Amino acid sequence: DDSKFSEAITVLLTWIERGEVNRRSANQFYSMVQSANSHVRRLMNEKAAHEQEMEQAKESFKNALTGILTQFEQIVAVFNASTRQKAWDHFSKAQRKNIDIWRKHSEELRNAHSEQLMGIRREEEMEMSDDDSGDNPSKKLRVDDSALAAQAYALKEENDSLRWQLDAYRNEVELLKQEKGQLFRTEESLTKDQQLQFLQQTMQGMQQQLLSIQEELNNKKSELEQAKEEQTHTQAMLKVLQEQLKSAKELAEINGHDESQANEINVLTVALVNQDREKNSEKRSPGLKSEKEALLIGIISTFLHVHPFGANIEYLWSYMQQLDSRISANEIEMLLMRLPRMFKQEFTGVGATLEKRWKFCAFEGIKTI
Repeated sequence: DDSKFSEAITVLLTWIERGEVNRRSANQFYSMVQSANSHVRRLMNEKAAHEQEMEQAKESFKNALTGILTQFEQIVAVFNASTRQKAWDHFSKAQRKNIDIWRKHSEELRNAHSEQLMGIRREEEMEMSDDDSGDNPSKKLRVDDSALAAQAYALKEENDSLRWQLDAYRNEVELLKQEKGQLFRTEESLTKDQQLQFLQQTMQGMQQQLLSIQEELNNKKSELEQAKEEQTHTQAMLKVLQEQLKSAKELAEINGHDESQANEINVLTVALVNQDREKNSEKRSPGLKSEKEALLIGIISTFLHVHPFGANIEYLWSYMQQLDSRISANEIEMLLMRLPRMFKQEFTGVGATLEKRWKFCAFEGIKTI
């Protein structure tokens, strides 16, 4: 047993030196000496296994060192490419200084690893030459073959490094060609296609703005003309009402009628004027512009339907303010004036008590359509 061999061999040595070997115990001691001899073969096998492991470790270390040296070569190639004028001019002074320091440090490490690798190869060659120092020509051929193999490996590594550098140069040239082509294409497209597209979009935007401005202008003109017509019509109607009121008062004074009869005459006259105004406004009143106007008409109709004697614009506006605070009295009155078959305006009272009220007349107006 390996774990008890040292103790056992010491005991065996003590017995032999003490003279324990005799005729009776000679066979037993012979078997123990034979076991010691077999252990020699085991030790030689262990030594060979350890030597093989050492060779494998050396080989793996050499391969790892070769891989590290290859990566150093690639890094140094990157630094060399960065120091060329095409890329060097675009770096700042601080960046150039750092790149130069890094390149020198990488080159020193690469040279150190290369010397270490060459030293390992020289040691291998010397070991092989020491082992094969005889005059046998086959041994000399083996030494020459190992030297040639080492030189071939070194040439292969140098060739790989040069090939990597060449690939890096080719990639750099391809990138420069692509960048140049992209710049050329982008310049052409910007000068032709994109500029034309930008101009077309700008023209479309200006045309849309012009159409919207023209439409707004037309709407403003129509609203202004409508307001002027309504103003002139209202002024004419007020003059007619004033004349009728004066004539009614004179007739009342001459004929001795009382104030209630004058009011009835006034109401009838105003009704006739309103009918004429409804006819004129019906001719020029446009349709509904939005869903909001339809909602306002429905709410106003409901409100006036429960007020059969009518309501003035201030009362109606105060009611609508509770539903929509943004609406104005002028907007409500304009909407009522645009629909003479649904809403009519009546005047009640005389002088300071004169009041203008709006009534819902859709049930009467639908019969005249």
